[in-house]
Amino acid sequence: MKHVIVSGAFDDIRSRALRFLEEAAKLGQLTVLLWPDALTEKLTGKKPKFPLTERYYFMNALRQVSRVIEAPVDADVNVLPKNLHADIWADVESLHNVAREEFARKNQIIYRVFKDSELKGFPELSSLPPTPGKKKIVVTGSYDWFHSGHVRFFEEASALGDLYVVVGHDANIRLLKGEGHPLIPEAERRYIVSCIKFVKQSMVSTGDGWLDADPEIKQIKPDIYAVNEDGDKGGKREYCECNGIEYLVLKRTPAPGLPKRSSTDLRGF
Repeated sequence: MKHVIVSGAFDDIRSRALRFLEEAAKLGQLTVLLWPDALTEKLTGKKPKFPLTERYYFMNALRQVSRVIEAPVDADVNVLPKNLHADIWADVESLHNVAREEFARKNQIIYRVFKDSELKGFPELSSLPPTPGKKKIVVTGSYDWFHSGHVRFFEEASALGDLYVVVGHDANIRLLKGEGHPLIPEAERRYIVSCIKFVKQSMVSTGDGWLDADPEIKQIKPDIYAVNEDGDKGGKREYCECNGIEYLVLKRTPAPGLPKRSSTDLRGF
């Protein structure tokens, strides 16, 4: 299998970066060379929104990524470290430059630049097959500004069994949270969620209200409905009692060493 390298800060990662990683991973085993905070600040002129430890945690949670390596603080971002084997260096148009292209040529590395047109849309990633003997876990939410706290929630829920995520559809999020919500369309939110390796399958809800995922839950037939402390409302507990589903409230705790995050704080409203 080919060894594919991508490099960058991957700060405040969004769907376009995930699409790039998805396409790069199709070329072979994907390694991310992640810029540390000082290098990111030097190259961009500002501190990263999220510290290296948080970005590292997020990148390691992506199903497209095989491994993450921290780049040296004094790295030249137009070359790759000598001890890092690469068959392909994948890049995006905005970072493409002659220096990188020349380095790749001299070192017999394929320099693959993805055009913006190749990264459009949000394809449906293949669902992972159910694990025999494992319980089915369902979680629901808007996931409108996806962050490390969501990743941690998925990680903890997936420790209980195979995880299925139902993303609230746009009209229902607007109904529950008001105008201006969601910031990100349902297809894009579903795609972002599906990129997390702890998720077996993601889908968009088709019902309404706090129990908008009812049609999908009936399809999944979960053993456990997991929520965090903020999501423990809307008749979910009673719904589970009526349908013979175990109801579990998980504490909202960040991954070890990471700060607590909320979509409201990141969004600003």
